[in-house]
Amino acid sequence: MSSSRSKRNQPGWGKPVRLMLRLMLMGIGLGVITGSALKMLAPQIEQGQINLPAWLKLPERDSITTKLTPSAVKNQQHPTQAWGTQLGRFETKKEVTTLSGRWRQLAAQQNDLKVSAFMLVLDDGRYAELNPDTALPAASSIKTPILLTTLELLDSGSLRWNEPLTLTKPVVGGGAGWMATKPLGTRFPTHEVATEMIRISDNTATNLLIERAGGKKVINTRFNALGLSATEVNNWLPDLQGTNTSSARDLARAIALVDTGKALSTRSRDLFREVMGTSVTNRLLPGGLLKGLGGEQGRPDDSLMIKGYRVYNKTGDIGIAYADAGLIELPDGSRAVAAFMVQGPFNDPRSTELIRNMAAAMAPVLKPKPVPLRAPVQPATAAPSP
Repeated sequence: MSSSRSKRNQPGWGKPVRLMLRLMLMGIGLGVITGSALKMLAPQIEQGQINLPAWLKLPERDSITTKLTPSAVKNQQHPTQAWGTQLGRFETKKEVTTLSGRWRQLAAQQNDLKVSAFMLVLDDGRYAELNPDTALPAASSIKTPILLTTLELLDSGSLRWNEPLTLTKPVVGGGAGWMATKPLGTRFPTHEVATEMIRISDNTATNLLIERAGGKKVINTRFNALGLSATEVNNWLPDLQGTNTSSARDLARAIALVDTGKALSTRSRDLFREVMGTSVTNRLLPGGLLKGLGGEQGRPDDSLMIKGYRVYNKTGDIGIAYADAGLIELPDGSRAVAAFMVQGPFNDPRSTELIRNMAAAMAPVLKPKPVPLRAPVQPATAAPSP
């Protein structure tokens, strides 16, 4: 009997181990409860409705799904830049006077044509300009800012990319495109409408998006809010009278707002670039840039790609006015935006040639920076055998 009792009273590891397990479980439980409570109270904490002690402050959030940090707000950065990626800014810093002067010379040779031109290297702020804020007939180049506002609706949740848009009589437009040939009441998904607006410059597709945005007044209000002060829709497309206007700076700005992260979410920015990349008309800005770069000439897009360049552009052509604006990717990864608008006599070939010549004049400015020479890597020498 005494032998059995003495065994039970002998010290062992059972009690300490059980105590440690209990403490661990209590700690985990408290952590879960505290984390859940902070998650539930996070909105009130961020709005300042609840003050936490200094030792329990929530960390400053800077991921792509949360608010900007104070430093990002100061630099007017988009949340996607919080990871440290520099996307460039729409900010003019140093004028390339030789290019601006060359544009003036080219325009002076055709002094009966009205010209607006603008170029900005987003990475370093170098720019050139010629009457950049002069409002001229936008023709189909206005479809680029319309695409931007469409994707803003997508980001806000008030539009779905596959939402069907119904063809009605008021939005049927002549000229470019095939959607006008379909029966009234035909429904097209938004992604097809937006793509055809850029790919083949379908005017009926453009009118469908203007209508879906709330009409001309609503979309013009949005243009103003984006800083596109010369951009205005006054008539349904094709607007052969040239009442819809824009400027070279506005067209470049609309593209830069997307590429620099100032407008649209990451997904919608990708959609913008994908749609812009479908444009089949490439003889003005892309063709002119290829001309300036020299070398083998062929299909502009393919030939530029071989040289390391890519141009996402949208043209405009109503006979009395021509335009082209696009994003230019350089072989070194830097980017620029450029836009050209010319108004002149109906179907005057000098208008398109002037745009090509001005685009060609950009080539010396848009050359990649030379790659610094690297010291050759010395092969490792094997240690001598003992």
